[in-house]
Amino acid sequence: MTEKPLVISSPLPRTLDLIFTPERLAELRAHYRIVETTDEELPNLPAGVLAEARYIIGQPPIDSALLARLANLRCIFNVESNLYMNMPYDEVFQRGIHVVTTGAVFAQPVAEIGLGLALSLLRQIAEADADFRAGREKWGGEGNTRARLLAGSDVAILGFGDLGKATARVLSGFRPRLRVYDPWLAPQQIRAAGAEPVDLHTALTQSDVIFVTASVTSENEGFLGAKAFASMRPGAAFILLSRAGVVDFEALMDAVASGHIVAASDVFPEEPLPLDHRVRKLDGFLRSAHRAGAMDVVFAEMGEMVLQDMALLDKGLPPQLCRRAERETVARMRSKPVKVN
Repeated sequence: MTEKPLVISSPLPRTLDLIFTPERLAELRAHYRIVETTDEELPNLPAGVLAEARYIIGQPPIDSALLARLANLRCIFNVESNLYMNMPYDEVFQRGIHVVTTGAVFAQPVAEIGLGLALSLLRQIAEADADFRAGREKWGGEGNTRARLLAGSDVAILGFGDLGKATARVLSGFRPRLRVYDPWLAPQQIRAAGAEPVDLHTALTQSDVIFVTASVTSENEGFLGAKAFASMRPGAAFILLSRAGVVDFEALMDAVASGHIVAASDVFPEEPLPLDHRVRKLDGFLRSAHRAGAMDVVFAEMGEMVLQDMALLDKGLPPQLCRRAERETVARMRSKPVKVN
């Protein structure tokens, strides 16, 4: 009887129980031998285990010496979703090893909460609820003096990967004039999604609502600063959904504090956020504790993607559901790993 392929599991901050339903975890164990370890202990595994491992679930640090010991490795399944520079990607690609992420599972749930944040900012939903609880609610038209419609408005999406495309889909029923800034895409790809490709200046200055869905890269880290916020339309709604690293967060808070724009964010420079952080009491800023995509059904979808792509790889085929790291762009990624699921 042929021995089952070996899988090394080090998916922190995830766990196998989180990303696989009980049924799918049983299927994983039925088809593969699982060696569970930690990032720190991975290099200390027996030489035979390392040499035999076909897959890694997680994205532990791997240097050239460790990579050489992983003689049978075919794919690294990153279930944290952010690619970061903790392995020699040139050597990985030269050996034909795939590095893939399950980050696409977050696109729809994060886009949905992004829509909710935008509607709340435009219609002051959270603010009106707080006023009602305090007995200072404003009835009828008196409560809508600052309200605006999302329908038919000028909307920009900065970054048009899986999350940006999902955001465009959830916005489609509102028929906005949709503009997209993404220098990593061909204009035709943006037009095919029903949006207008524009430069950053146009996206910032000609929008009522701006969604930030871009990953942090070596080219855009902190690229939205004081000048960018000052260029926005007065009262524009700024919704940050991807990573805080793409903005100068102090400048964002200053722009909100001045009353020039309103903002919402699901991500922050520090997570968890200190209790005395300025943003906690900032009027005009809607806060969400990096919870947009953290749902059991979403984590379980990760396991589905991993299992199905493993089955393809076992047949000598490339993975299809997980997103493969690209040779030309992976070295530019700068997103930080999450610490809390």
